[in-house]
Amino acid sequence: MILTIAKREFRSMFLSPLAWVLLAVVQIILAWSFFTSIDVFFSIQKDLTTMANAPGVTDLVATPLFEIASVILLMITPLLTMRLISEEKRSKTLSLLMSAPVSISEIVLGKYLGLLFFILTLTALITLMPLSLAMGTTLDYSKIFSGALGLFLILSAFSAAGLYLSSLTDNPMIAAIGTFGLLLFLWLLNIKNASDSSNVLNYLSLHTHFSSLLRGVLNTSDIAYFLLFITAFIVLAIRQLETQRLQS
Repeated sequence: MILTIAKREFRSMFLSPLAWVLLAVVQIILAWSFFTSIDVFFSIQKDLTTMANAPGVTDLVATPLFEIASVILLMITPLLTMRLISEEKRSKTLSLLMSAPVSISEIVLGKYLGLLFFILTLTALITLMPLSLAMGTTLDYSKIFSGALGLFLILSAFSAAGLYLSSLTDNPMIAAIGTFGLLLFLWLLNIKNASDSSNVLNYLSLHTHFSSLLRGVLNTSDIAYFLLFITAFIVLAIRQLETQRLQS
């Protein structure tokens, strides 16, 4: 049943122009950033040859691309998640879905999995940009894999938080604004203590764990952080819907 709901959610995203428009906007902006980074790399390539341990094309083109993608998608993900549950509430279809022989956990997991399919597609399209450089240069594939994994994990975290905020209201716009505010807060949480790795705020910041993966460091603590973050917000969304069903 979870896969059935996920497929339905994934198809419904592409039936509306919103997903197509957002996908096109993201690709255009990132393509412009990608080609700009290549121009900068060519302009400083002679200087790099005289440097010891100089950064390569992966560090100067691929890594910034994933970084910029995360910032852009921090602003766009709330638009994707705002309708997941709040739209169902507003159109009164959530009560019909709950009356079906399916649990709330399956509903929430199905909707989240459907969004993950879209995120996986988007991550793959973004990763193809730096991989296309393999035809003319040598790439650090381990660092590209780490960056792509980091991007997928942080977008999955964005989506989980957005799913929970969407379960709190029947107004998609309020859900979008609330999600953006929460994600921005968690992103900038360590802005004053970025150099202090022992700081609690630094550990709770989304950007701290994402930047580690961007550097090619596959630390299990960073991956565990994202998995715990995702699980926590999914559980909160399930609890919220269960409470609403009992109250109704």
